[in-house]
Amino acid sequence: MITYEDFRRVDMRVGRVLVVEDFPEARKPSYKLTIDFGHEIGVKKSSAQITGYRKEELVGRLRCYQLPTQKNR
Repeated sequence: MITYEDFRRVDMRVGRVLVVEDFPEARKPSYKLTIDFGHEIGVKKSSAQITGYRKEELVGRLRCYQLPTQKNR
């Protein structure tokens, strides 16, 4: 469990999924995501393990993501 001070340092942002691609080279079944976090952060790439969503279902959705902190960027 993390402390409240540790939690305050976590950078959680909402972004809109723009593109979802297969990620066949991943160890576990995953998608490559292109996510728009708005003008302050811009468009970033990430990946996500496939759970219960098809690619078509993710495009356009707003999702919450943990971004690297300034210290780790």
